[in-house]
Amino acid sequence: MRVTHKTGSMVAGVAVAALTLGACSGSSNDSGGDSSGGGAGEQVEVFTWWAAGSEKAGLDALVNVFEEQHPDIEFVNGAVAGGAGSAAKDLLQSRLQANDPPDTFQAHAGMELLDYINAAQLQDVSPLYDEFNLREAFPADLMDLLTHDGQIYSIPSNVHRANVLWANSGVLEENGIDPNATYASLDDWFADLDALQEAGVTPLSVATAWTQVHLLETILLADLGADAYNGLWDGSTDWEGADVSAALEDFEQAMSYTNTDRDGLDWPEATQMVIDGNAAFNVMGDWAVAAFEEQGQELGTDFTANPVPGTDGVFDFLADSFTLPVGAPDEEGARAWLETVSSAEGQTAFNVAKGSIPARVDADPADFSAYQQTAMESYGQDTIVPSLAHGAAVPVAELNAITDATSRFTSGAADLSTFQSELAAAVAAS
Repeated sequence: MRVTHKTGSMVAGVAVAALTLGACSGSSNDSGGDSSGGGAGEQVEVFTWWAAGSEKAGLDALVNVFEEQHPDIEFVNGAVAGGAGSAAKDLLQSRLQANDPPDTFQAHAGMELLDYINAAQLQDVSPLYDEFNLREAFPADLMDLLTHDGQIYSIPSNVHRANVLWANSGVLEENGIDPNATYASLDDWFADLDALQEAGVTPLSVATAWTQVHLLETILLADLGADAYNGLWDGSTDWEGADVSAALEDFEQAMSYTNTDRDGLDWPEATQMVIDGNAAFNVMGDWAVAAFEEQGQELGTDFTANPVPGTDGVFDFLADSFTLPVGAPDEEGARAWLETVSSAEGQTAFNVAKGSIPARVDADPADFSAYQQTAMESYGQDTIVPSLAHGAAVPVAELNAITDATSRFTSGAADLSTFQSELAAAVAAS
């Protein structure tokens, strides 16, 4: 099923099933799903993959706020470590199929939720947006991306920006490039990447397949612009068109500047190459800022963080969010958790620790780091579009097909024409 996104007033990123939110009473919903459960608000099992690092620190901070706001409800940590969330998602799917859901679980906001929705495993939480006064707290673009036919299936705890270009200031200066310069276009950036490559410097670090898809989405966004980029996901932009062909040529050129050991690395190693001065640039989401800051790097002195060339004025978003499963054992506990997740206090505590920014636009920038303040400013004024690589733009099966096609292309197993055809087929199949 295709959905429509519109810049500034986008129609939502999630297809829906006709489910309604039970009022914590254990009644069945309209689609016949059994919402029976404790409903007593005695505890809440929160299922996440936040088991280490800044993610665990953010969860701990959020739990502290939850315990202050809801002291009579016990928090049960259902975090599952491993595979950057893949282990948690596998276990979650097994539990949902066995009708043994947690009270709430973490998922990326947007089309990643489609499989759960189609399986009638999620309840509509849009009434909570009214109860918690969230419709004004979240920007209109985000609300539209979360909503379809008046229904919403998760509440975001944070927002990350995907279209960020990180650079090592020292490496650029040593090669005659102004680290404070910004690039109006990919061509301008490629000129400096050519110079770096000629000087024997790895111009652009990248890692395993998903990071290559991440790079691909930012190149598509840079060349197509927000409207046509959104059109890739709603069918109004032709994947076989000349403009997409040109963008894929730019992606091919960008990949020509990357490290040869990329397929054996994950994003932290690619980011570390920039921190260590073994590469000049890296395109990665803004969770990477924690790696720089934890190693004593200072924004504007040791490293820079700017929109990917050609994407200034656009915020390529992804968000962690929490759901209310059908059959949640303790719906009242889940509602209490969702209230804390959406609150100004909860979002501030969580995002200060995790390094992301609040989904709310009323947070105080003074509470956040220098980088987070720049992201908050962009988020509050720029056009918001959904990330491909991180669950916002397309369903899981479609993303997997796009990832497979990208891997075949970047490994040399497919030429550019075949790559474009495979991308078009991947989107058309869903």
